[in-house]
Amino acid sequence: MLTRRETLGALAAAATLQAQPARARVSSPVARTAHGPIIGSRDGGILSFKGVRYGADTRPTGFQPPRPPSPWTRPAEALTYGAASPQSGSESNQSEDCLFLNVWTPGLDAGRRPVMVYIHGGGYGTGSGSSPLYDGTRLAARGDVVVVTLNHRLNLFGYAYLARLEASLPHSGNAGQHDLILALGWVRDNITAFGGDPDRVMLFGQSGGGAKIATLMATPSAAGLFHRVATMSGQQVTASGPLNAGRRTRAWLDALGVAPDRVRDLLQMPADALLEAARTTDPVLGYGGLYFGPVVDQQSLFRHPFYPDAPAQSAGIPMIIGNTRDETLAFLGGDPANAGLTWETLPARMSPEVMRIDVAPETVIAEYRRLYPDWSPDQVLIGASTAGRSWRAAVIEAEARAVQGAPAWVYQMDFPGTLDNGRSGAFHTVDIPLAFDNVAAAGSRVAGPGAQEVAARLSDAFIAFARSADPNHAGLPAWPPYGLVDRETMVFDVVARLEKDPREAERRFFARTPYVQPGT
Repeated sequence: MLTRRETLGALAAAATLQAQPARARVSSPVARTAHGPIIGSRDGGILSFKGVRYGADTRPTGFQPPRPPSPWTRPAEALTYGAASPQSGSESNQSEDCLFLNVWTPGLDAGRRPVMVYIHGGGYGTGSGSSPLYDGTRLAARGDVVVVTLNHRLNLFGYAYLARLEASLPHSGNAGQHDLILALGWVRDNITAFGGDPDRVMLFGQSGGGAKIATLMATPSAAGLFHRVATMSGQQVTASGPLNAGRRTRAWLDALGVAPDRVRDLLQMPADALLEAARTTDPVLGYGGLYFGPVVDQQSLFRHPFYPDAPAQSAGIPMIIGNTRDETLAFLGGDPANAGLTWETLPARMSPEVMRIDVAPETVIAEYRRLYPDWSPDQVLIGASTAGRSWRAAVIEAEARAVQGAPAWVYQMDFPGTLDNGRSGAFHTVDIPLAFDNVAAAGSRVAGPGAQEVAARLSDAFIAFARSADPNHAGLPAWPPYGLVDRETMVFDVVARLEKDPREAERRFFARTPYVQPGT
């Protein structure tokens, strides 16, 4: 198997090939970026540019902050998605050379359209910006906006904290965040050429994407690169501390057989070996593979994103905070361990790995049986794990913004999707195709009566937010920002409605238990 350095010759050849003149059709759109011209494609009235390089290949330097790409002069084709970061996920095209983004726009004119940059989920470990659910064609057409998706380094390649072992790698624990910052710098410097407005850049992201956005809100080097944010079932109250991050790094090195004073040997090792070693049990959590995520390293990140309060640097950035009503149905709804679940077996099922907080399951079960006497054991499992481990962080962030006096509009998605096993509910990820107006796309699990109407309401709210920093539009009831008195929450369903303090009793119950972001 080739080492990472042995592949550089092949990569150089590939880069040369990419720079060759493209035989474009007369109608093919050409955009001129600061690094060189690119040729895209046309789908009806929307132009797309895929696999646009915003950063140089990370392989030669590894674990360092990214570098801008070398400029080119001959038009390069931007017709297919670029590689995703190496990962254990299902992405078929993976490479450490993964710093690519994609753009959809109604035109290359001086339209100064709002820009909607989507940061993908998959925690910090998997995913890419090339899912059919993230295709920006319909959203760009619907709102006359520019849509951007992107790839960046993930898992150990983006977040392995090596600084305490190797002084030459001070930013390794947040390299993936630096990739995002470089991408946003590309947007600032180039989006005008795609008809976008660099002064109206909205970030939105689901799950891990929302968490990455919350972290950027507290990262000084990201200041000024975006102007509103929407996080969808993705929060980051606390980041990893340097000591716990260091424990994970040492466990990873032990699994690789690499001595702590030989960290630079990692640069010679194949990506699949590095990933395989990351499957070792996490020494902090005591279960699962190793967690790699942002680190309070005092180099790039100097505080926890939303602890002890909301970050002051982002107080002037309007925010949407969303969650889905049955988040954990996505993870637990098809688990064979839940088959035949009874009140007697439920406590054991509500383990720390499921709940992610230190609370006695018997206490939780008793409270939920009191609140919802008609619920089954399975319903209590889904409801309590959603409220305790997923929704809880959204509430904390919304409260922190309210205390700060910074606007945050909060929503709860109640419109259901359907899992592969036929179970229905508003599970984690159900709002992605709705926000993109992509309910018919491959991978969408929302369909049927009301789906398109809910997609119209949510996507129009995001478009309005990108345009004016306010999600209100004619298709919704009045939607005020979240406050500590009424806790205003827009509930998206077949009929949208504004509720005050939904699930109040559940919120109050879990507020009694200290919360630390899972994994940190």
